[in-house]
Amino acid sequence: MDQDNFKKKLTSEEYRVLREKGTEPAFSGQYVNTKDEGIYKCKACGQKLFSSTAKFNSGTGWPSFDNPINLEHVVLKEDRALGLKRTEVICRKCGSHLGHVFDDGPTETGKRYCINSVCLDLEKA
Repeated sequence: MDQDNFKKKLTSEEYRVLREKGTEPAFSGQYVNTKDEGIYKCKACGQKLFSSTAKFNSGTGWPSFDNPINLEHVVLKEDRALGLKRTEVICRKCGSHLGHVFDDGPTETGKRYCINSVCLDLEKA
């Protein structure tokens, strides 16, 4: 999908975060406190990304997951923007920015995939 099609499909806020690597304000996203069961998909292309069973409350203000549904569905890339060394999470299917992953998760994976709500669509179970 080219940029014009993304602009037609996404709201301006979705486009800013997904395609321009923005972030939504903490605690503002629709999925921060959601406990509904289902599959979280990429808002831009529909790729299955995270299961609700992997979601946990990190207290950071963004939906957090300890693992993607399939590691092949995401790309992890070093991000040195803002003078910080972080790992960006990108949708492999469409190349959209989703958020970042950190090595401070509370489960056995040790991961915290901190993902912008605006990047996700929840397909309820």
